[in-house]
Amino acid sequence: MKIQSIETIPVRLPTRRVHQWANLKTPIGVYLLVKLTTDDGLTGLGEAPALKDWGGDHMRYYGETPASVAGVIRDILEPHVVGEDPRRIEWIHILMDQAVKGYPYSKAAIDMALHDVAGKAAGVPAYQLLGGLYRESVPISHSIGLMDMDEAVAEVRRVQAEGIRTIKLKGGVEPRRDVELLRRVREALGPDMNLTVDANNGYKSAKEAVRTTKAMEPYNILYMEQPVEGLDAMAEVTRRVDTPVMADESAWTTWDILEIIEKKAADIISIYSTKPGGLLKAKKVAAIAEAAGFPCNVNGSVEMGVGNAANVHLAASTAAANLACVIPVTTPDAEATGRIAGIYYKDDIVTEPFDFADGAVKVSHKPGLGVELDEEKVEQYRTDK
Repeated sequence: MKIQSIETIPVRLPTRRVHQWANLKTPIGVYLLVKLTTDDGLTGLGEAPALKDWGGDHMRYYGETPASVAGVIRDILEPHVVGEDPRRIEWIHILMDQAVKGYPYSKAAIDMALHDVAGKAAGVPAYQLLGGLYRESVPISHSIGLMDMDEAVAEVRRVQAEGIRTIKLKGGVEPRRDVELLRRVREALGPDMNLTVDANNGYKSAKEAVRTTKAMEPYNILYMEQPVEGLDAMAEVTRRVDTPVMADESAWTTWDILEIIEKKAADIISIYSTKPGGLLKAKKVAAIAEAAGFPCNVNGSVEMGVGNAANVHLAASTAAANLACVIPVTTPDAEATGRIAGIYYKDDIVTEPFDFADGAVKVSHKPGLGVELDEEKVEQYRTDK
């Protein structure tokens, strides 16, 4: 079996509401779909949820866009992988890294498609290629973007009633507002709900982050995610607060995790299927984090159905991903029931909704990533028409 071609399709999904976080200036859901075709007639699906504002600490990795991903795949990566056996995933990563440095979201989209094709060819789910099934369902953390506090409290009440057990509150713009929102949410939901705060590098200094985190501690937050930019500042916060600190923007590659360990810059690692360059490398990130004793979750950029399927297979096959995962509950409009838990889009490009129950997404056992495209929806939402 050989790779014959790679097609890229830019897509924009309609959002249920604005989902905003600190330093984000790009709307979610404006992403790139990838179709990898083999000479056997199989098609593997991938996705690049690329955001120009997303590039690690101090522009360490730079941002990508749907257009830049399409260009890198078309001009650089596709010529190097066409003719290769798509089941040789590690080998193809070597070829991609030799072809161009960086561009992890471009490589991740191809990596997802490789796992999809390899799983379909073998008749097994993608999780079998990633170490096998560890958990049957993936607990979901529902993310509340920067929004009016009354609306935020109303939404958390609703998703709690729908089964969600962990809430992420976006912050990092105004510390007093963040503390007040946390207080109101804790009072609304009671003591048993897990609450986390994500500052997305937003606090101006380690001192501000320490002061804000300590002010939140009476309301029992599970962890503070990426309060500041840079590992030295992160290490200072981690050292001075009792609340566990999660690294996200600081944690992309295996080398990043080693540096976090060395500097004692975090207590928890957020794993992505995209930031390291794909599922293969995400498993390596998870292995190092696990060896260092870090709890983890699977996080993302509010993927569409294809990228989110990759998230689910990563979480399902990774023991270290033992915290609730900040990923969507993919739901095409025809399957909408009025529920909003884990739902960020009004529609999707896959044919079937993800199975959500008791605050978790059940893992698909279909071959590959386990999703199929709704081609009419792809045409409806593609942006290059």
